[in-house]
Amino acid sequence: MSNRVYINGKLLPKEQAVVSVFDHGFLYGDGVFEGIRVYHGRVFLLREHVDRLYESARAIRLEIPMTPDQMIQAVNETVQANGIQEGYVRLVISRGAGGLGLDIRKTSNPQVIVIADSITLYPAKVYEEGLKLVTASTIRNHSAALSPRIKSLNYLNNILARIEGTDAGCEEALMLNHKGEVAECTGDNIFIISKGVLKTPSADAGILEGITRNAVLNLAREAGIPVQECSMVRHDIFIADECFLTGTAAEIVPVVSLDGRPIGNGKPGPLTHKLLKLFQQLTEKP
Repeated sequence: MSNRVYINGKLLPKEQAVVSVFDHGFLYGDGVFEGIRVYHGRVFLLREHVDRLYESARAIRLEIPMTPDQMIQAVNETVQANGIQEGYVRLVISRGAGGLGLDIRKTSNPQVIVIADSITLYPAKVYEEGLKLVTASTIRNHSAALSPRIKSLNYLNNILARIEGTDAGCEEALMLNHKGEVAECTGDNIFIISKGVLKTPSADAGILEGITRNAVLNLAREAGIPVQECSMVRHDIFIADECFLTGTAAEIVPVVSLDGRPIGNGKPGPLTHKLLKLFQQLTEKP
């Protein structure tokens, strides 16, 4: 049976799930989205993702034509209609159709789209051996131009940095902010462990505050691991004992080198493994 996609209150076969070519989400990347994991048929941290979706929409003056509770219901219905047990949800809100111009007053009918499908994950070998990173020359969007806290449909900034990573043979790339500080990777947040302290760039570094990032911070605090959200530069990563990334798809993935320089002993470290195990317990069948 064909996958079914939720669009504006209807579950349609994916072949019929279409939006107008005049939609400003397509024309200008004018919209917001969330990526959410499904474990054992349960949508993981759904309320947190929906709350961030509405915050992103509010920041770009996009009014979502349904309540957060109705959105949660729509997501759960779409997951159930597709029989997804282990998978991924892409929740998209676009500005709606309008003219060939930037004036949002000339748009109408914001589109609410929910896609539930399987997901391609990092292979098991990556979790065993760790990722290698390179630093992209493409910097993270300046927060005074476009707040990185808005999860918008325009991901060109991240895509250009990811191209640099894949050209260098790496699955991910590190992005710095306009001050040369560590921000995040193209699709994941970054953490280091130094002398037993877990450190990650703070929100004012120009990052998207990841839902998985925040879950890991909470797990670390509950486990008695000292936590610091602080400014970081590449030097801090070079001299760290461990490093890992967090993200909806990645969960917690170890990093073993940056720009050809090994981090710690060049292997995934014990605290990374501990946090991954704690995170996996969160996602286990209730």
